[in-house]
Amino acid sequence: MKLWWRRIAVVFITILTLGIYTPTNLLEIDADKRSDSNLSSSSDIETTSVIEETTQSYIVGNPKEVYLEHLHKEAKELSLEKFGPRITDKVENEFAAVILPQMETLLADLVEHSEEYKDIAITEKPSEGYGERIFNVSNNNTNETLVKFHVRRENRPLEGHYFNFHYHLNKDRFQKHYHIGDIYWDKNTPPKWMA
Repeated sequence: MKLWWRRIAVVFITILTLGIYTPTNLLEIDADKRSDSNLSSSSDIETTSVIEETTQSYIVGNPKEVYLEHLHKEAKELSLEKFGPRITDKVENEFAAVILPQMETLLADLVEHSEEYKDIAITEKPSEGYGERIFNVSNNNTNETLVKFHVRRENRPLEGHYFNFHYHLNKDRFQKHYHIGDIYWDKNTPPKWMA
């Protein structure tokens, strides 16, 4: 009974002081009274297994895959930044389903065929207004631009406005358009980029 009064006193004092002070001296537990102190309880074992599982979830597998995920995330963020909020609201789902996977595949190929994968980086920011550039991918070691990702506005007669996604490669001095895909906008003119 005396133990219950101590616990009630501790709770009462803790509530009264808004948790600033907790009288631990009232809760001193006599270690000799605990039976089987050498054996761990089942709750200790469960806690240990939870800690091990949590720790294992933070262990990183392949650093190349982690870096590639970082590039994919940055590519998506820069693309949505390029669109601006007005365009993003209308085309984000189709962009994520059709265009982004192809961009990610090309980034994966660049990282896979690079001697040092950490040299591959997204360097340029999106251009505003009517500019085509979404971002460029470069080799930081050689300062060489490898790929340029662009989006162009197209007004097709009797169809409406489309966004044409394409990229240029360094191997042909960025002359040829490599088609990624098109997203339909509307019959009306789309707003400027980043608007």
